[in-house]
Amino acid sequence: MSLVRGFKRLCAPLICSSLLLAFGPPSVAAGAVPSMKPFLRLGPAQAQVASPDGTPGPQYGLFGCQVVGASAANCLDPYQMRTAYKLDSLVAAGYDGTGQTIVIVDAFSNPYIVDQVAAFNAFYGLPATKLTTIAPDGLTPFDVSDANMVGWAEEISLDVEWAHAIAPGAKIVLVLAKSNSDADLVSALKYAVDNHLGDVISMSFGENESCVGPDLTAAYHQVFADATKKNISLFASSADQGAALSTCDGTSWVKAVSSPAVDPLVTSVGGTELTVAKYCLASRGCVPSSNPAPGTYQSEVVWNEGLPYGDYGNVFGYGTLSGGGGFSIIYPLPPYQKGTLPHSNQRALPDVSYSGSVEHGVLTFLDGRLFGSTGTGVYLFGGTSAGAPQWAAIASIANQKAGHDLGFLNAAIYRIGLSTAAATSLHDITIGTNSSLQFDAANGAVDISGYSAGPGWDAASGAGSPIGASMVDQLVAQYLSGDGQAAISTTKAKPMPKPQVPGKAHPH
Repeated sequence: MSLVRGFKRLCAPLICSSLLLAFGPPSVAAGAVPSMKPFLRLGPAQAQVASPDGTPGPQYGLFGCQVVGASAANCLDPYQMRTAYKLDSLVAAGYDGTGQTIVIVDAFSNPYIVDQVAAFNAFYGLPATKLTTIAPDGLTPFDVSDANMVGWAEEISLDVEWAHAIAPGAKIVLVLAKSNSDADLVSALKYAVDNHLGDVISMSFGENESCVGPDLTAAYHQVFADATKKNISLFASSADQGAALSTCDGTSWVKAVSSPAVDPLVTSVGGTELTVAKYCLASRGCVPSSNPAPGTYQSEVVWNEGLPYGDYGNVFGYGTLSGGGGFSIIYPLPPYQKGTLPHSNQRALPDVSYSGSVEHGVLTFLDGRLFGSTGTGVYLFGGTSAGAPQWAAIASIANQKAGHDLGFLNAAIYRIGLSTAAATSLHDITIGTNSSLQFDAANGAVDISGYSAGPGWDAASGAGSPIGASMVDQLVAQYLSGDGQAAISTTKAKPMPKPQVPGKAHPH
């Protein structure tokens, strides 16, 4: 999740059920990559609208991007997302992550996360989040003028709120690295794994795999091996610029894949553009009986926004936002991908996908104090960083249903993808590309030819997005206790030179 600086204007405090109106595209410097856009002001007040499960919060209402006829934009609340991916029936049946703990690893801090989560839960009528925050190496004092810190604080908001939205019964442990250096992130991950803080780990960050360096690549992999031995599932976002990632010095772009998502022990989450049914309100002239229920799955393509490859070019005309994917130059093809990728000898990603479009984004609460202002604002977020915590939540539900931790999931995912259950467990994304147009430090265009979606696995969308109850059942059914150890035994990074300029991880 990368953000455009200077495009953070707060909403008024949300006091009543209302339609909110989105502002137009910002003016941005070449090369800037947003994956968040704000809603600014309350529109005409609407009648109170109950949430789909009949348990409205004291402020529950709808935004224009959710309502038929109110806005051309699209956005999703927790109930629409659960309905779209058929997770609603699981939550209704009590499979909501109860007894599970999701570990979210991020950098720096968000000093207002407790208030933000409380506002999110109150608005949507969700149960209180059982949230614990740990900073094993201490916290760097939060600086509202530091764009990097603010970006990570926003990432923390997205990760915590939306992991809870999908698995509201699970505990969440937020583990904070003191900076976004790879050494600090590895240290935070190691603490979480050594102390077995949870059953599933979500990582919504990354960088070009070539910029990590051999020592830290080995350190990440050792932590992931230790986690796999403890049956801890691992998820990471695949990046937000399609097949492009920044060079190590940050001045240009190259065709690459992201670490830590590239590690074969991690489930890499790509991005889609998900379209669902909006709320049909009779008060606005819509006939509910003639329209599908809100959140009903309608279509899904590879996430790609911006010219020349994607849609919404009028909004994202300055560069591509798209799910990361491609082939590693560090890790060879793991055995669990054989048969899926007959013409490759390299680790490929993503493994799966999830809704990531900004213009079809998730509604997320931010506290104005993050920007040196006041009031709570509702923002529209996209990016593969939205998918990683939600897939982690799905894994926690699968663990609950299995009655034990499933741990390493990639082998089961690829068995599902090659089985007759694929059609009922995974939405096969067959339309779109993650080709990418970016701009270097001199404002020169860098055109990266990516990968196209097609039947079955592809480097634009992986094996596909989840069909909730069936996917959860298949993860349980396809689980084999020896998968994790087999993956550890067959996984080894190739020797690589140290980068001249060491990289740092960024929110995806």
